[in-house]
Amino acid sequence: MKNQLDEPGGTTRVGGRGGLTAAEVAERVAAGQVNDVPARSSRSVGEIVRSNLFTRINAIIGVLFVIVMIVGPVQDGLFGGVILANTLIGIIQEVRAKRTLDQLAIVGESRPRVWRDGQRVELSASDIVIDDTIDLGQGDKIVVDGTVTSGDNLEVDESLLTGEADPVVKQPGDPVMSGSFVVAGSGTFTATRVGREAYASQLAEEAKRFSLVNSELRNGIDRILKFVTYAIIPAGVALIITQFVVNDDNFSEAIRRMVGGLVPMVPEGLVLLTSLAFAVGVVRLGKKQCLVQELPAIEGLARVDTVCLDKTGTLTEASMDIDEVLQLLPDVPAEAVLGALGAADERPNASLQAIIESYPAPEDWRRTATAPFSSARRWSGASFVEPSGAESAWLLGAPDTMLPAGHSVLTAADSYGARGLRVLLLARCSRPLDVLMEDPSAVPDAVTPAALVVIKQRVRQEAPATLRYFADQGVTAKVISGDNAVSVGAVASSLSLPGAERPVDARFLPEDPRELADAVEENSIFGRVGPQQKRDMVGALQSRGHTVAMTGDGVNDVLALKDADIGVGMGSGSPATRAVAQIVLLNNNFSALPSVVAEGRRVIGNIERVANLFLTKTVYSVLMALVVVIAQVPYPFLPRHITLVGSLTIGIPAFFIALAPNKERARPDFVGRVLRFAIPAGTLAATATSVAYLIARSVYDDNLDAETSAATLALFLTALWALAIIARPYTWWRVLLVLTMAVSFAVVLVVPWLQEFFQLKLVGVAAPWAAVACAAVAGLVLEVVWARMRRRLDAK
Repeated sequence: MKNQLDEPGGTTRVGGRGGLTAAEVAERVAAGQVNDVPARSSRSVGEIVRSNLFTRINAIIGVLFVIVMIVGPVQDGLFGGVILANTLIGIIQEVRAKRTLDQLAIVGESRPRVWRDGQRVELSASDIVIDDTIDLGQGDKIVVDGTVTSGDNLEVDESLLTGEADPVVKQPGDPVMSGSFVVAGSGTFTATRVGREAYASQLAEEAKRFSLVNSELRNGIDRILKFVTYAIIPAGVALIITQFVVNDDNFSEAIRRMVGGLVPMVPEGLVLLTSLAFAVGVVRLGKKQCLVQELPAIEGLARVDTVCLDKTGTLTEASMDIDEVLQLLPDVPAEAVLGALGAADERPNASLQAIIESYPAPEDWRRTATAPFSSARRWSGASFVEPSGAESAWLLGAPDTMLPAGHSVLTAADSYGARGLRVLLLARCSRPLDVLMEDPSAVPDAVTPAALVVIKQRVRQEAPATLRYFADQGVTAKVISGDNAVSVGAVASSLSLPGAERPVDARFLPEDPRELADAVEENSIFGRVGPQQKRDMVGALQSRGHTVAMTGDGVNDVLALKDADIGVGMGSGSPATRAVAQIVLLNNNFSALPSVVAEGRRVIGNIERVANLFLTKTVYSVLMALVVVIAQVPYPFLPRHITLVGSLTIGIPAFFIALAPNKERARPDFVGRVLRFAIPAGTLAATATSVAYLIARSVYDDNLDAETSAATLALFLTALWALAIIARPYTWWRVLLVLTMAVSFAVVLVVPWLQEFFQLKLVGVAAPWAAVACAAVAGLVLEVVWARMRRRLDAK
């Protein structure tokens, strides 16, 4: 442990060095020795354009577009314009999301304290250069590699890099790695590797925060696309051969019919609309000062069934007030000692900050040694030379960790805790601080209780409503706090949380993983939970199949936040906490969580609806190709017909549906549910269309345009019925959407120039009414299928 005198004025460095000068900084910037890898919250504009434009689906559609434009009229190339419009919309919306993320990331980024020209200034991490001297304090994230130059009980957690759970004590000369964080003590280090040479940058070079990695929704869509690929390759090859055979006297017509069969097999808008739905969600949450650092968090929080809440800073406000100081030793100047302890800590936590605000630093108290606060020890301390010349040492921390069980003072502390108050013990210490830091178990024999400091915590106004929301949604809330279990239980009781009457002291929880999982499953309120225990408890819940979200703001929450399925940090929390959280509530507003859940449910529910539509189209297109191959007849549609039907029953409605409100609870088995609707719906649409087409071929004498018109009518009506089912439950705008699509198709059938443009004209009565009858039968059967599917889902 390092002994030192106070640093007068806070501007003189230990050792007298004041950091780099402006000229030295400019020299290093010119040499490129700058930390030029800023933490990116989003993809670059170039990456966005490339990812939306250069896709496998766009490549397939692009080739077909070029082919059809060589042989056919512009009407048959309309599908190319639809793809271009969808791509542009996707790019524009994702750029909007990027700007929102970048702006929020600037607000939420950590700003290291760097010494420049003898002054300590806050800089962006991207402004640090080689040889900069950077301050470290509890909760600070180390942003570049370096070498420790001074340390006051400095302890660094490197578990996120190395996997080692125990903090590492750092002495001058020891290396520190970017990506680690300070759990106790303070110090300084000199930057030795910055930018892409830094350790964390090398690890994260391929990591992109704006991603859909480990997303059940995206994984499901990938599975669907694989299914589509396997289906369309043989069907497409057979269709190509057939159309050249049956249209051997008209090469151009064969090409157009072949393209007309291939285009609808590709679910061209599914991936684009998925990205669009997420991008819009990012923008909406950004308006609520909610920074989504990893896109799966939007979806993931909607699937969470257990949320673990840290009490301080989450359920209660981070700021606190002194309620009372109960003197235990009459001759101790408790207020002066508390003021001295407050002044001795450069990085006070919320409890010590409340003490600082109530008790100013006394004059002529000279600090000689410090023991910084540690979440593992749950106390801090300092030794002083008092104005009288006497030397004294003091500890301030949790009474139940500093005193032996059964001590009379603990009874008084528990009485305050039962009222939801936080209690700290001020104790005179008879042993050197460095000895107690090395052996915390010796504390009870080395202290004499001097005073109890009672601190009021204010419950967040939004906490009750937020907790009620989670309860209504079937999400179990568990409070996991480092505070006294009785105090945590009292706060939980004021919020009417189940299990608040049975708070558990985590120091007595079993270490066996199975027994721990049982205890965590059965109870809801836990106090005196250490950082590693929080991590273990999250893992225990996950081992029982729970999807777990963890909220927190302190350095003791970092490990649990990292391991949870979804980590939610507070904007006022430590830089390390914000760095590992997937979601950061920049305005510290706990009530924003329901908005994230709602956005996740909107994305999941709406993309499922959209996937139903697109995959239905793929299924009926593949089956129609097979029917044509078997019957050896021309494909019933030109590309313009498929573009018209697809736009009115899928493309345009899907755009609105993907962005609509949706409060349906997220369910597992996304792919299974989509297939259970799309396969029968696509089969029925293909059956109705094929029957109508074959009837039309028997009615008309070699009039392919009339046959196509009848088949198009049957396909449109069946697909519109499927859209009407997917649009439920109805609202005014959903009804208007379906009616608008129906009226639009009717307009095409009755307006002469549109008839000519789309090559659609109903001839006679028999074939058109047969098409309507086929579509009606298919729609009624689909209603039965849908009803059985909904009953199964509701039963789960």
